[in-house]
Order: sequence, then structure tokens, then C-alpha cells
Amino acid sequence: MNFRILEAFHTVMISGSTVRAAELLQVTQPAISRSIADLEASLGFALFDRVRGRLVPTPEGQMFFREVNESYKGLDRLRSAAASIREYGSGIVRIGTLSALAATLVPRAVQGFRIQHPKIRITLQVAGSATIRNLIADGQLDLGLAADEIDRAGVDAQMFASFPGVIAMAPDHPLTRKTGVGPTDLADVPLIGLTPEDRARHRFDQAMADAGVAPSYIVETANSSTVCALAMSGDAVGLVNPLATGGFTERGLILRPFAPKISFRSYLLFRPDSQRARLVREFSEHLFHARNSVIVPH
Repeated sequence: MNFRILEAFHTVMISGSTVRAAELLQVTQPAISRSIADLEASLGFALFDRVRGRLVPTPEGQMFFREVNESYKGLDRLRSAAASIREYGSGIVRIGTLSALAATLVPRAVQGFRIQHPKIRITLQVAGSATIRNLIADGQLDLGLAADEIDRAGVDAQMFASFPGVIAMAPDHPLTRKTGVGPTDLADVPLIGLTPEDRARHRFDQAMADAGVAPSYIVETANSSTVCALAMSGDAVGLVNPLATGGFTERGLILRPFAPKISFRSYLLFRPDSQRARLVREFSEHLFHARNSVIVPH
């Protein structure tokens, strides 16, 4: 059996006659009848009973039609997918980001992208940088944002952002009287630290060591936003990515620049094994636009 024979059968079933099917397919009525006969011979059972010159589907014919109809639904989905791929590369953009960029920067990019492409579906996953990197490498995400501690082997990595860290503290903390904070100011001050594998944490600890100050960590966490939340309501302070402070400063969190400068760096990640689809390239442009519009708190 071939597609033309199945198409003839499908059209007869939905139109009710070989004459109407011939009109719809723009072929002759005898050609439709031959296709039905060939299909019956191929299947080994009758699809229609001939009743007073009319074709009446047999029970077997009705059962077979249900299967053929399901196949046509699949073909319709394939046609829709092909149109979407032809125009955009995909009808879905799958994004992953570390939490520090998930609160403000990425939502701005999503908003700008959706104005241009309101019918394109976006999936957004917030996870640790190592997880984002692995999902990119496995082809489960189209693009991702991750901190610089990741292993960049096996992915296409592009520097995305580098912002100086700030010290987050409660509004009544004594350090709020200072316009800037250095390592010696943090001697014996309870600290909320990022996890030891974080590169910004490494650079901060090195700056403290160079100044001869031993950090007094009381809490460690993977996310700058958690550092902000903890610092707001206690006597401990912590170095945070300024992009993760959105919403906290409005609630009273105080930020002070830290010197020497400790940079929070992030990378934009892509799969290395395929050409970037149009939608992926466009979403990347919105991410850079959102980055360029960031006002870093100080």
C-alpha cells in the first residue's frame, strides 16, 4: 500500500462516495475505485460492501479507517512542526539559568522576546550552574546561563556578564555607616558565605587572606538571593551578586561596594553540535539587551 491509495480510502470515508472523493482529489472516479480495490487486495479483507451502487463501510473498514485517521492526525502535526521549523527552527525555546539571573534579568529578556514572538512557547528552568551546563551538553536546553565555576568542555561558552559583588547587610548593621567595605572591616563580623566551589567565594576568601583576615562564616548557601534574605534579618553580612538583589533593597536591604573588587562572572552556554536556530539567536540578543540595561546597585 502507498500514500495515494490510503488517501483515496480516507477521502471516500470522509466524503461518503467515490464521486465526491474524485472531485476532492481531482482524479477520475474509476481511479478512486481502482485504488480501493488495490487496497482491499493488499489488506486481505473488504473495506466496503457494495449496496445498490453505494459503498457501505464494513466493520473491518471502519476499524481500519480509525487507524488511518490517527495517522492523518500525525501527518498534520508533522506539517505544523515543519512549518514552525522552517520559520523559526522550533516553536519552543528551552532556557536554563542560575538563580542569580532568574529574578530580574532573564524575566526582562523573556518579556522583550514575547513581544516579538507571542506564540512561541518558552520553558525556563532555574538550577545550579553545573546542572545547567549538563542539560546544555545533553541537548535538553537550547541555551543556558551559568556561573564561571562550571566545566566549559563540551559546550559552546560565551562570556555574558561580569559585575562587582556587593556586601549585603541589615538596615541597622554598624557597617551601614561606611560608604564601602574592605576585608579589615569584616574582621570578626559574622559572614554568610556562598558555597566553597563558587569562584566569587574563592576570590573573596583570597582577598581576605591577603589582608590577613580570617573569615568568620556562620552560614553557607549556594544562592546570592538566600544570602540577601539571611542578611536582612540578622547581624551577619555577605558578598552577593548585585543581579540577585532585586526586591530586597526595596524591603530595606543595604548594599555596600566591596574593595578589592570581586567579580561575579557568568557565561552564556549553547550546544556545540548544532547550528543555532533563529529563535535561540534572537533570545540571546534579548538577554544581552537586558544585561546592558541593568543598573548595578551600590
